[in-house]
Amino acid sequence: MEETLGGNGNARGVVLVAATTLEYRALCRALPGMRVVKTGVGLAQLREDLGDCVVSCGLAGGLRGDLPTGTVLIPRQVRRPDGSTLTCDAELVQMFAAAALSLGIEPVFDPLVTTPAIVSGAERAQWARRGYAGVDMETGRILAPRVAAVRVVLDTPTQELSPAWSNPLRALLDPRNWPQAAWLAREAPPAAQRSASVIAAAQGIRPSFRITGQ
Repeated sequence: MEETLGGNGNARGVVLVAATTLEYRALCRALPGMRVVKTGVGLAQLREDLGDCVVSCGLAGGLRGDLPTGTVLIPRQVRRPDGSTLTCDAELVQMFAAAALSLGIEPVFDPLVTTPAIVSGAERAQWARRGYAGVDMETGRILAPRVAAVRVVLDTPTQELSPAWSNPLRALLDPRNWPQAAWLAREAPPAAQRSASVIAAAQGIRPSFRITGQ
C-alpha cells in the first residue's frame, strides 16, 4: 500500500501529531512541508480531524531500568486509558523500525501505555511488571483506522519528572522545578529530534512514503 507522507489529511495522507511545542518544532524542522498537528498534552488542544492515518511522535517516559534516555520506542500495541488495546499499524511499525535501523538505532517494540497523568514511583514499576516499556499521554487517545507511534524515552526510573510537568508553563513558574528544568533543557531537545529523525528516515526506506505539499 502506498503512503503519502504529509498533504491534506485524507485517507491516503499520514498526519504527525506532537504534544508540545518542542516536539512540534523538531518535526517541522526535519519534515518541512509535512502536516504536523500540535495537540497539547493529552490531546487537550486538539480541535481538528486527523484523518485516517496518524503517527504519534515525540517523547515518552521509560518504565524499565534497561531503557535509558534516548531509547526509541516503536510499539506494536498501546494500552488506551479505558483499558482497551490499540494495535498499531503493522506496515508503519515495520517501516519505522527499518528507518531506525538505518540510523544505527535498535528500536524497542514492547507495548506503550497511555495514562491521564505523568507516571512515577511505584506506579511506574507496576506498569513495567505488566510488560510495558514506556508511557505517554497521547497515543492511546488517538482514534483513527491506522495509528503508529515513534516515541523516544526521556525520563526514566532513575530520573523521574515531577507531575507538575503535565503543565509545562505552570511548572516553570515554580522555583522547585528549576533544577529539573535545566535537565530537561539539556535532554529533551535531542530526544525530540531523534523521534523526528526516524520519521524523516522513513522516506529513504520507502520512497513512495513521501512528502507532499499541504
